[in-house]
Amino acid sequence: MENQIIPDEIIMSKIFYIRGQKVMLDSDLAELYGVETKRLKEQVKRNINRFPERFMFELSRQENELLRSQNATLKKGEHSKYLPFFFTEHGILMLSNVLKSESAVQVSIRIIDVFVRLREVYAEQTEVWLAIEKIKSKLDNQDKNMEIVFRYLDELIDKKDNQPPRKAIGFKPDGF
Repeated sequence: MENQIIPDEIIMSKIFYIRGQKVMLDSDLAELYGVETKRLKEQVKRNINRFPERFMFELSRQENELLRSQNATLKKGEHSKYLPFFFTEHGILMLSNVLKSESAVQVSIRIIDVFVRLREVYAEQTEVWLAIEKIKSKLDNQDKNMEIVFRYLDELIDKKDNQPPRKAIGFKPDGF
């Protein structure tokens, strides 16, 4: 995909949510950068001090099997026999430094732009959810208030029904 504008949809389809982070798989990044996965991993290993766990992590065997079983894009035999690396947004930025090509820099910029857009969309959704929760809370309070009002009305009706009829007071003309 070198020297092409990569559509956002393609990049988004390669972003996973693992260990509470948005990450991208080493083989997907290698494809986007136009290099072999093996070469990408070699560069990472040569510069491992640039990739702390908050930038990049390797899946455990159990996580890898679970991910393969849940995701059709990670079929057995189609990916490396080695455990994959997953890169966070910061790790992707660091990759452009260790791959040292203009193409890698441009691809990293595109990927980071998508990560930023995803963050913005998530923030907007969060605001909408908070507004919905606020409305729900108000409705719940109104429901509780209405419940109290109806309970008092029921109590008043019960009191009225349980009281003996009141004796009329005042003047009664004959025949009434």
